[in-house]
Amino acid sequence: MAGASHVLEDGSLLSRLDRHLLKLELFFALLSGLAVFSLMFLAAYSVGGRKFFASPMAGYVDWIQMLMPLIAFMGISYVQRDGGHIRMDILIGQLRGRALWAAELLSTLLILLLIVALIWGSWAHFDRSFDFSRPLWSRDSTIDIGLPVWPSKLLVPVAFSVLCLRLLIQIYAYGRALILGLDRPAAVPLVQSVAEQAASEADQLEGRD
Repeated sequence: MAGASHVLEDGSLLSRLDRHLLKLELFFALLSGLAVFSLMFLAAYSVGGRKFFASPMAGYVDWIQMLMPLIAFMGISYVQRDGGHIRMDILIGQLRGRALWAAELLSTLLILLLIVALIWGSWAHFDRSFDFSRPLWSRDSTIDIGLPVWPSKLLVPVAFSVLCLRLLIQIYAYGRALILGLDRPAAVPLVQSVAEQAASEADQLEGRD
């Protein structure tokens, strides 16, 4: 989005689905944040061990490899819900009404096609790594301490599947807004004006007090 955005909520089925999916997205975003915290802890532990005991953490790079999908992918759907992904908004920001919803619908459909292809590819990548008949159910492992890689590979199609659900909700919302000519549809990120951004920030500050 070009600026700050917010998502309207109402009593419709679409909005209820949006809020239910948001709970899962928040949980995934929490896991991503915990992974970042864990990475900081592992770095401090490894550096401290090397500095004071001449013994850095074994498999430090391996653990980073395992945590990267948590950090990179688990919050992607939550950011999509709030319209936080970077995009070229010079043209779309000038549109209003049905023209805006048509452009949003087209772009979201294209994103969905890409994500479906990525789900297929990432699941195939996981499937090549997973094997019930092997030790730790894994055909491959990390180089240093031999951690099974399939759990981190599985996180990618799981995160993309949640994003796919989010995109389907947004496609329906944009399509509904396009057909009915709605000004402010629910369950999709709406760009806020400067005045709305200022009011939102003021409300947040008042809530913290």
